[in-house]
Amino acid sequence: METRFDEVILLIKQARSNAIKQVNIELINLHWQVGAYISSKVASAIWGNKTVTELAAHIEKHHPDLKGFTKRNLYNMKLFYEAYIPSLKTENQSDVIVQSVIAQFKEINNIRNSELVKLSWTHHLILISRVKSPEEREFYLKLSIRENYSVRELERQINSCLFERVMLGNTNLPKNIKSKQENISNIFKDSYVFEFLNLPKPHNEKDLQRALIKGIKDFVIELGKDFLFIGEEYKIQVGTKDFYIDLLFYHRGLQCLVPFELKADEFKPEYLGKLNFYLEALDRDHKKPHENPSIGIMLCKGKNDDVVEYSLSRTLSPAMVADYQMQLPDKKLLRDKLNEILE
Repeated sequence: METRFDEVILLIKQARSNAIKQVNIELINLHWQVGAYISSKVASAIWGNKTVTELAAHIEKHHPDLKGFTKRNLYNMKLFYEAYIPSLKTENQSDVIVQSVIAQFKEINNIRNSELVKLSWTHHLILISRVKSPEEREFYLKLSIRENYSVRELERQINSCLFERVMLGNTNLPKNIKSKQENISNIFKDSYVFEFLNLPKPHNEKDLQRALIKGIKDFVIELGKDFLFIGEEYKIQVGTKDFYIDLLFYHRGLQCLVPFELKADEFKPEYLGKLNFYLEALDRDHKKPHENPSIGIMLCKGKNDDVVEYSLSRTLSPAMVADYQMQLPDKKLLRDKLNEILE
């Protein structure tokens, strides 16, 4: 294949990409300004709900070239503005889960330099229609930017209750892992959702392993895109004996190896012994000098939180226990569980 024109092609593609980004910035900023204008008029009782309908009809009749300003879209712009303005960070909100994106803004009528313009309008429509709490909305906004989620991926993460699962994971992180890794928040989950696997019932560890490898792209989206897959049945040698780790990943942000031990039944305390053995072998013989100690994940079909807590309470091993399910979780049950732990 001819390569002498590759640099020119790259310049063209970069210019097109920059142009698309600039168009999106102006579009999101325009929707923000229109939403702010409508919101202020309605809030001051200068406009009623009927006025927004009249505005949409006026644009359609007198400015038919201006597309996308239907009654529904105008209300979405108002909702877009109102979804983020109340989350201005105040002194008594210093413990919010994620820092407010609005706190960055010097002028609320110009959001060109904010994180909001890094997502498409379709992403924002999903966030304002599907997510109600400010903390959850900003969680998905920041994560979508960091992970470069497509619209489909964002919808999937909301459907799988990612926010609740990550918050539960943060709450249940062993203290020794938190102390060793300051930037570990929002990385590990208390429960993983594999609705994309179509596993048989019942299934064993080999079935689970093969299905995860076959669906590795979706698996990495569920884990987080900083997870790099190293291998399955990863061989480690201790003495004269060979041992095999079910799945081995590397996390770019944490700069550490992450072995997964798979179990197709409920967690048992004795399962931790093998995982701790793998962690010791990885850190002694495979970890590079600049890397952090490995963190192990015991992934089970189910778990009793009290049994997990007792099993981990006296160990210094950086191991976590999470369960997996084959269908999308019940948001209310997860929310109730999270509220119960936080209270």
